Amino acid sequence: MIDSDDILFKDETPVPAASTKSMPWKILIVDDEADVHTVTTFMLAGQHFQNRPFSFLHAYSGPEARALLASEQDIAVILLDVVMETDDSGLQLVHFIRHELGNSAVRIILRTGQPGKAPAAQVILDYDIDDYKEKTELTLEKMLVTIISALRSYSFIATIEANRQGLKRIIEASSDIFERQSLQKLSSGALGQLTALLQLKDEAIYSHSSSLAASGTRGESLVLAATGNFASLVGQSMDAVGDEMVHVMLEKAKEEPRGFYCDHGQCAWYFQCRTGSENFLYFEITRQLTENDHDLLRLFFTNVSLAFDNLFLNKGIEDTQKEIIFHIAETVECRSAETGSHVRRVAELAHLLARKYGLGDEEAEMLKLASTIHDLGKIGIPDSILNKPGPLTPEEFEIIKSHVPRGYNMLANSTSPIIQVAARIILTHHERWDGQGYPQGLTGEDIHVHGRIVAVVDVFDALSSKRVYHQAWPWEDIFAHFLNQSGQHFDPCLADILLQNKEEFMAISLKYRDQEGTCNAGQDQPDPRLPGWEIRW
Repeated sequence: MIDSDDILFKDETPVPAASTKSMPWKILIVDDEADVHTVTTFMLAGQHFQNRPFSFLHAYSGPEARALLASEQDIAVILLDVVMETDDSGLQLVHFIRHELGNSAVRIILRTGQPGKAPAAQVILDYDIDDYKEKTELTLEKMLVTIISALRSYSFIATIEANRQGLKRIIEASSDIFERQSLQKLSSGALGQLTALLQLKDEAIYSHSSSLAASGTRGESLVLAATGNFASLVGQSMDAVGDEMVHVMLEKAKEEPRGFYCDHGQCAWYFQCRTGSENFLYFEITRQLTENDHDLLRLFFTNVSLAFDNLFLNKGIEDTQKEIIFHIAETVECRSAETGSHVRRVAELAHLLARKYGLGDEEAEMLKLASTIHDLGKIGIPDSILNKPGPLTPEEFEIIKSHVPRGYNMLANSTSPIIQVAARIILTHHERWDGQGYPQGLTGEDIHVHGRIVAVVDVFDALSSKRVYHQAWPWEDIFAHFLNQSGQHFDPCLADILLQNKEEFMAISLKYRDQEGTCNAGQDQPDPRLPGWEIRW
């Protein structure tokens, strides 16, 4: 078992990289003489580099070459005639490739039968080319040396670009390292780099199972990064991997002292962190791995698995915080017996409305949790007022209103983002779009969107549930109320979303109805509005 206390770093050693093994190297011949195409193809036919054959594309003029280059993105080498339809057709094409297409990877070898038209010294200085040859000097041996040298350069450039893209994904993930999605980007980028550096085939898969599951037992093994045919499995359980050989290799690797097993080009590496989390990498190779390759694999496991262990530790803390907040909310609401599942319904309704409004996943999730303690300040309201079945007196209503500053002050000094959202909701969800709400009398968009959302769903749940001071309203009366109060009590945009998605909001109310049946909107009820019902929210 490898110690994973610290993230490890290794000095970089250049390792020749290979592109996809099954694909040939594309070589573009650009020349206005058909015989040059025939001879060049004949000379290079059957040759290989890094176990990949050569494939030839042909263009007989500058415009033809431009069209090919615009459609073919992975041409490795261009054998380019200087003089074609004009004396500088080839040089114009070089300028087009480097500056207009922005293609700095393809290797360009100029060939000319008229060296006087474009002196070599001037061309090398003025144009981004890799070689300049007279056609007469390119014998079979020299041609092969020139092409292999160009392909080797292209291979290194392709590897550098692949690594750059991998690093870009890692940098994007680093801003929010403890989010699962970001860590999947991180591991995918690292796996992509590893695949390029070790000259692996496309098919590779990395899975992780944590020992930090909520029950204290080992969690499910999930695919965190994958390439090739496995790419669609990212985020799924390892049980979804249909290739039986992958599972066989995992078991073989577990039995090895160093956790590494390789057979007929198929390899597996099993690694267990000190926290007990298990990591598994399956990949395929076309060559023998060196000790340096093993070091890179070890570094990959140590660093990525450590990041995921930190994620699960952080997730455990977050889950505990969420549980505490939810229990506090339930404790507050339990003082009003008839509201039972009000906390759960408001949370689910707020999340739905937030997503329909266009808030992002993270913000909507935070709003969902924070909304559960929107009435935290009621903990200080006397039961005689909180559960009074009849209308409230003006004095009693002022006492009810005091729950807003009381709840806000309980949370206002917290530095926790989710508690800050909760404090904002407490302070603003009794405000009205027309400015007639409390405690500040804010209007329109001066009310934070979090408060405007909870204002809608809080009233929606209050109307659709039986309360001590009113029966549950019929659905048609509830929606008529929101239509009537759009632009007065409620943000008209949010009210419109509710009215356009009635079935989804109704479904949540019914799904989380109280056991006592208090969420019974739509059933036959006596007159739902007792005097003074409207001042309870």
